[in-house]
Amino acid sequence: QVQLVESGGGLAQTGESLTLSCVAPEGFTVDQMGWYRRQIPGGERDLVAKLTSDGSVNYVNSVKDRFTISRDNAKTTFYLRMNNLKPEDSAIYYCNLDGWYGGGQYETWGRGIQVTVSS
Repeated sequence: QVQLVESGGGLAQTGESLTLSCVAPEGFTVDQMGWYRRQIPGGERDLVAKLTSDGSVNYVNSVKDRFTISRDNAKTTFYLRMNNLKPEDSAIYYCNLDGWYGGGQYETWGRGIQVTVSS
C-alpha cells in the first residue's frame, strides 16, 4: 500500500492562510486528486476540493473563493491554498490520489494532517 504524506498543516488564527502539500509517489500517474477533511472525530471524510488531469476543479460551497487546489508543472506535488480561514475549517485534512501505479489503476490516501483555526 502506497501512502501519501501531507504537510503544511498546523494552527492558524481566523483570517490567516495555510497551504497544504501532498506529493505523489514516483511513478504514479494522477487522473484525479482531491483534498478531503474530517471535521468530526470518527465522522466521514468530506470532499473539499477536486482537481482532474484535464485541469477541471470543483470545490465544496463553503470554501469557494477562499481555497485553491493546484499542482506543480510536473504534476507530482499538489496543493491546497487556504485563505481567510475560519474556525469551522478546523479538521483533519486528507490528500487522495486516483490514477495509475504499478501497472494498474490505483487509489491512495494520506494519513491526514491537522488544521486548527482559532477565533
